[in-house]
Amino acid sequence: MQWYLFMLAGLGVWRVTNLLNAEEGPGGVFTRLRAAAGSGIWRDALGCFHCLSLLIAIPFALVIGDGWVGTLLLWPALSAAAILMERLIRGADRAIYIEDEEQKE
Repeated sequence: MQWYLFMLAGLGVWRVTNLLNAEEGPGGVFTRLRAAAGSGIWRDALGCFHCLSLLIAIPFALVIGDGWVGTLLLWPALSAAAILMERLIRGADRAIYIEDEEQKE
């Protein structure tokens, strides 16, 4: 696979993931989509950039992957590329995980 296909696919995964996860869209269509997801797995996936990027990367990997091993390795790599782009654009200072402090008695 050529490096530019990976770069284009990574940008595509980031764009579609960001569109569904954070943008309103024309007429608020993506906001309504997230609201219509209700509760459960789809709401959780649409609300989590990392989770959604894994789902969005699947069709990209299927289209540009070479063989099943290449496609299987490409899938998380495209998701990781989208996550890295998100961190570069939005900043890495956002907390991804916050552990609650133990309460003292």
